[in-house]
Amino acid sequence: MSTWDASEGHPSPDPAPVAAAAPGNPDVRSPLFTAHEYEQRLRRVREKMAHQGLSALIVTDPANLFYLTGYDAWSFYVPQLLFIPAEGDMLLFLREMDAQGAFRTSWLPPHQIIGYPERYVQRPHLHPFDWVAFALRHRAQVAPAAHGCVGLEMDAHFFSPKGYRALVNALPEWLLVDCFELVNWVRSVKSEAEIHYMRLASRVTTAAMHAAIDAIAPGIPQYRVAARIAAAQAEGDGEAWGDFPAIVPMLPTGASADTPHLTWSDRVLCPGDAVVVELSGVHRRYHVPLARTVNLGPPSDHMLRLEEAVAEGMQAVLDATAPDVPIRELASAWNWKLAAHGLEKPSRLGYSVGVGYPPDWGERTISIRSEDETTLQQNMTFHLICGMWMTGYGYEVSETIRVTSTGVETFTSFPRQIIRK
Repeated sequence: MSTWDASEGHPSPDPAPVAAAAPGNPDVRSPLFTAHEYEQRLRRVREKMAHQGLSALIVTDPANLFYLTGYDAWSFYVPQLLFIPAEGDMLLFLREMDAQGAFRTSWLPPHQIIGYPERYVQRPHLHPFDWVAFALRHRAQVAPAAHGCVGLEMDAHFFSPKGYRALVNALPEWLLVDCFELVNWVRSVKSEAEIHYMRLASRVTTAAMHAAIDAIAPGIPQYRVAARIAAAQAEGDGEAWGDFPAIVPMLPTGASADTPHLTWSDRVLCPGDAVVVELSGVHRRYHVPLARTVNLGPPSDHMLRLEEAVAEGMQAVLDATAPDVPIRELASAWNWKLAAHGLEKPSRLGYSVGVGYPPDWGERTISIRSEDETTLQQNMTFHLICGMWMTGYGYEVSETIRVTSTGVETFTSFPRQIIRK
């Protein structure tokens, strides 16, 4: 790893060189996947790059950085960037203080991890990508990439307009274009090793949902329910300990359950309340979201109507799920069942899920709706959200599912009905 000495105009060695990962060192994580798996991920990315006519790719989504390099830290609130040329080494640019320790999670060798100086952090007239662009130029990476288009993750949460402007101004030779979630699409089909981590995450999910259900009772404020969930999300279940989730627990309650993404407050739960719980267990950044609805007392007639319709609709979707089935057929199966009950759901039914960082655990690729032209493949994984947000009340049941060679696997096994307390 090196830093840039602006006064000299060339890289200068760090005062304290990065230590090599020592076998058995508890402060250096072993790679989550084999070298072969990481090589295959990069190969698939470069195949898509070639298909899109890209001579290089700039990755800023923290989930994609993790997927390709293993790098895992809460550093995504400042600019960071992975440069992937059509050939040669990837280069990971991080804030200097983060680059110093990136070897503790990333499999990349030290010379591929480069720290930009602290003086570039949160300055009104400077941007870290100004420095990164000059560093790429010094490393003779600019001219080769100028022979084609350079892809950017234009819809990534942490790629700002100011960062884009810095790259445009500093690299006028490059034709910068949207890569249209290129790495995210590679992630949409999971390896068996990834499925293993999702199964471990499902155990955390189960523990967290049990904690939520146990905590929900009349007289209990929402924040106490959230606290029990957060504790269970961290503690997990033995081997399946928990990471921090990309989305905090959501607890729409009573009349406000018609709004799906509410979190919690000091609102006290009352008899008759229906509480929608949506949460995720996370292990090694792999998410398995789950939603259930808890009713404090007998459910109302309109809730019972939703319970029946949603159960039939979800089962129809699960029955239709298999490799080579178009996504739109899942949406159709759901819509027909709802229509039979005189209901409709305007929002999408689900989305691809896996690795996640705040603010979202979705992969921003496949959505289960009538307009999606994607065809299911084995080891695609989805959060199937059978949520019905009406006026003044709501009901939600969800499952995280995997497409198997013959059908579908659900990662958890909670009853798909109102949980009555």
